Amino acid sequence: MKHFLSMLLIAAAVPAMAQKADKVTDPVDLINPLMGTQSKPSLSNGNTYPTIALPWGMNFWTPQTGKMGDGWAYTYDADKIRGFKQTHQPSPWMNDYGQFSIMPVTGKMRFEQDARASWFSHKAETVKPYYYSVYLADADVTTEIAPTERAAHFRFTFPKSDSSYVVVDAFDKGSYIKIIPKERKIIGYSTKYARGPLPNFKNYFVIYFDKPFVSANAWHGKTLAKDTLEIQSNHSGAIVGFKTAKGEKVDMKVASSFISVEQAELSLKRELANDSFDVTKEKAKAVWNKTLSRINVEGGTIDQTRTFYSSLYRTLFFPNKMYEIDANNKMVHWSPYTGKTMPGYMFAGTGFWDTFRALYPFLNLMYPSINKEMQQGLINDYKEGGWLPEWSSPGYANIMVGNNSASVVADAYIKGMRDYDIETLYKALIHGANNEGPITAVGRSGVKYYNELGYVPYNVKIDENAAKTLEYSYDDFTIYQLGRALHKPESEIGIYAKRAMNYKNLFDPSVGLMRGKNQDGTFQAPFNAFRWGGAFTEGNSWHYSWSVFQDVAGLSKLMGGKEKFAEKLDSVFTLPPTFDDSEYGEVIHEIREMQIANMGQYAHGNQPIQHMIYLYNYAGQPWKAQYWARETMNRLYKATPDGYCGDEDNGQTSAWYVFSAMGFYPVTPAVDQYVLGAPLFKKVTLNLENGKQIVINAPANSDDNRYIKSMKINGKDYGKNFLTHSELLKGATLDFDMAAKPNLNRGTQEADFPYSLSTEKK
Repeated sequence: MKHFLSMLLIAAAVPAMAQKADKVTDPVDLINPLMGTQSKPSLSNGNTYPTIALPWGMNFWTPQTGKMGDGWAYTYDADKIRGFKQTHQPSPWMNDYGQFSIMPVTGKMRFEQDARASWFSHKAETVKPYYYSVYLADADVTTEIAPTERAAHFRFTFPKSDSSYVVVDAFDKGSYIKIIPKERKIIGYSTKYARGPLPNFKNYFVIYFDKPFVSANAWHGKTLAKDTLEIQSNHSGAIVGFKTAKGEKVDMKVASSFISVEQAELSLKRELANDSFDVTKEKAKAVWNKTLSRINVEGGTIDQTRTFYSSLYRTLFFPNKMYEIDANNKMVHWSPYTGKTMPGYMFAGTGFWDTFRALYPFLNLMYPSINKEMQQGLINDYKEGGWLPEWSSPGYANIMVGNNSASVVADAYIKGMRDYDIETLYKALIHGANNEGPITAVGRSGVKYYNELGYVPYNVKIDENAAKTLEYSYDDFTIYQLGRALHKPESEIGIYAKRAMNYKNLFDPSVGLMRGKNQDGTFQAPFNAFRWGGAFTEGNSWHYSWSVFQDVAGLSKLMGGKEKFAEKLDSVFTLPPTFDDSEYGEVIHEIREMQIANMGQYAHGNQPIQHMIYLYNYAGQPWKAQYWARETMNRLYKATPDGYCGDEDNGQTSAWYVFSAMGFYPVTPAVDQYVLGAPLFKKVTLNLENGKQIVINAPANSDDNRYIKSMKINGKDYGKNFLTHSELLKGATLDFDMAAKPNLNRGTQEADFPYSLSTEKK
């Protein structure tokens, strides 16, 4: 207990009691899409942009403050907007594809991105998931946007002017534009993408205005075309002009397609029809409220409630739909692998290294039907590309480590997804687990060493070898779990159960942590547990040593038993934020974010350690998980532009908050369990897709009362440190009696601990 008391002393003071939020009726209007936008390459407070879109929509829109091709498309501290960009960008580090922009100007015919840019203020900016509005001071124009899944509705309010314009910028790297004045129409395509190759890639768009053009010009590069309204060049665009009265509103409808202009037309007519701008806006708002209302929270502060729904909003975008609905109402998609139009589902824009941890388990609990579509999309990834993606952007991106598609596939099936071709996905997992891919981030880099030695060696010029070993070991466990669920013979899947124990090969008892190991069986030397990179991925040994999701009991045993294990967990918070950046030659942003958080070695701003708080439940000290989960929510999340503590990463860091606020977390995807923390709100209601409800009551909850004194499920006392997915799906009422002091007797016996492979084997 002395270690715990010392941790209490370093905790930041908690703000005074704030106003409580009653039951939420319009959750979408509590969201701040600017949460996380005050970011830059050297320090991420989320690295997000305001995403104006529908949940999992094919196309997103965002105001663009950055230059063409800059991954930081919108940054809160910027002064000027260069355009309103259609985007599919998962993160600034991955950059974008399928992008073009729209920008109103007045006075001179300015179309280059710097010349057309306008000053703006957040004071004259309204940002909602379903609606964006901003006053562009230099143009004296207000721009409004309302989205659909594959189209959008713009409304420009112009001043009195004989020279009001709208610029369409199809960007560089190869683009096409054609203006058709008699139809008040512009068509074109962009081929710009950041990560490829992408065969036959084009993002086709079609744009209609409700006002005739007074002037129409195509342009390329810095040159205004004089004798043509159609241009194909490296960098093509259009500028159309109007004569406007003061306060005159000009509507513009736009849609795009990865297949053809005709398909874009079809989506525009299907999704926008003859709707007015206000109807489009209200429809989008209704979709958001319906989607968000799967979870209702009550009894938190206004700030907590805003932070919850702002985080929930971020979990509902990626991976986003790449499939379209053709003239015969059939699902079709452009394939990033073959360049052809193919039947069926396709999704893109996610990195499984991040999202296997909580985002996909969250979808399996709250939005299983969309993940069923995503699983069907993975089948098409495999059939068309030969591998499952580990990072899709939108094809195979050569970044990050692990073979975590195995976790994403296995968890969906084990959590109840059915009626899709799971056998093909199982074959895809076996293929990926036993072969190196055409790039290091597909299949398994170093697989021959891993399968022969039980680890990827440190000294054979394979980067991030310890991280790969630990993740492959967990991924093997998930394959074993799926194989068992599919009733595969032990002779076929037993090897994966064996490999699931490979994590032990990297544990060095002399330091009590994971460490790179050479081909001859010796550990790497010299060793510094605070050294980032090298054997690890965006972290150090203190972060990655906990990556034994499948067998925390086995890890605890290696560390000397549950008491020693808990002390090791304590050390993460009591150690100073020391770091060694010599592997990188500079302080990468993930290091800086750990350093400034004032939580020791706990680097919540990156994914590897995010589950670690919940491991106290496997050590018989669940009250520490309750304490630190609340501390992390209090300190590191807020619905403000600097509201995240590192990269938000496609919903993962947000999903951590959403799960933790509900009071439990999926430490081990592909297992039918969630590990308990403690709820943040007095009441949370989960409206499941199957029509059942999970009601989480904690009426005594407060900032002081963060510990579970006792708990009941459906009226019966419950003392375990985990919940089961299958039981929750039946509907449940969880009653938490919260207190200001930890209950040092609850959840302390091994029978109360969550699942571990080694204890199951016993």
